[in-house]
Amino acid sequence: MSHSVVLAGGGSAGHTSPLIATAEQLRRIESDITLTAIGTARGLETRTIPAAGLPLELIPPVPMPRRPGPDLAKLPVRLGKAVSESMAILRRAEADVLLGFGGYVSTPAYLAARRLGIPVVIHEQNALPGLANRLAARFTRHVATSFPDTPLPHANWIGLPLRESVTRLADSSPAERERLKSQARIELGLDPDTPTLLVTGGSQGAARINRSVIEARSGLLAEGIQILHQLGGNNIGEADVKVTDPQTEASYIPVGFIEQMEKAYAAADLVLCRAGASSVLEAALLGLPTLLVPYAVGNGEQSRNATAVVKAGGARLLDDSTLNGGVLLTAIPAILDDPAVLHRMSEAARGVASSDAARRLARLTLDVADGREADGPESLQESP
Repeated sequence: MSHSVVLAGGGSAGHTSPLIATAEQLRRIESDITLTAIGTARGLETRTIPAAGLPLELIPPVPMPRRPGPDLAKLPVRLGKAVSESMAILRRAEADVLLGFGGYVSTPAYLAARRLGIPVVIHEQNALPGLANRLAARFTRHVATSFPDTPLPHANWIGLPLRESVTRLADSSPAERERLKSQARIELGLDPDTPTLLVTGGSQGAARINRSVIEARSGLLAEGIQILHQLGGNNIGEADVKVTDPQTEASYIPVGFIEQMEKAYAAADLVLCRAGASSVLEAALLGLPTLLVPYAVGNGEQSRNATAVVKAGGARLLDDSTLNGGVLLTAIPAILDDPAVLHRMSEAARGVASSDAARRLARLTLDVADGREADGPESLQESP
């Protein structure tokens, strides 16, 4: 008998990427499984989830206000509507289980599943949990986390579900990795033999990182460092064009959004990025040295996300409040110009991340759908 699994998560790649990764593994384990994703029209999921071959149902967005105001007064009506629509989706799908990845999409889905008596599995991507998953953890024992010290009841550390395209790259041999590096650089318009910096502020970009890279651009190109810069889809404009240093021939290539991040990772020697869970753990799994700039807004989860890989020596921290071009002109060559540092950071990063989290989360989800007790770390480590 095949299962029906509904997956809730959206807003940014931080929620949609692990959702898609787990969906891939659910299909690998059970080829005739029925999968349905829940998202909103505002999020990145309207593009990425259908592109992954998943049917997407939309509900109204219900942002959770952090302080009193008009939005807080409207919350009960908005939430009630979203819960009702989520219940309708769960009924149509004849869901056996709801798998949620947090974010404002998941809150109404969690509440709808609870009302309908549908079991809930949650995965928390960040070291510090968000509001939606803190809520759901009150009424489910099936809680998986990306980091070992995430403060949630019943938390089981499995790692972050990563897409097969990333884990395949991580598992490739050194010779194959070098071949893929040259191939990716050529396909991305980069020189195959030039040290390469990948810059990304995540799927939505990061204004301070973007500004600082532009300030440092001419100096980095003069050092012979080429740059692939994901600005964020809403941040790229007509002025953002390829720039090439006439002496070193190193180039700066700006893009809005990189659909195949595994190709960008394959091309990179060093990554400059925020400290979202996906950025931290994808780079770590791939052994990519990283300069992390934790985003200061929120509950401090990005600083916590960075802790393990920084302690291991696979990444270095840069302070968002003092970040500028001068800081980057010191920090980036200090790593890229020293092969011993690059190697040491690469080896240190690899010990931080797990490559089988998506499989383990998929297995847990199916166990819960079948009514099996799957609460402990032992059950999460079962073979498929």
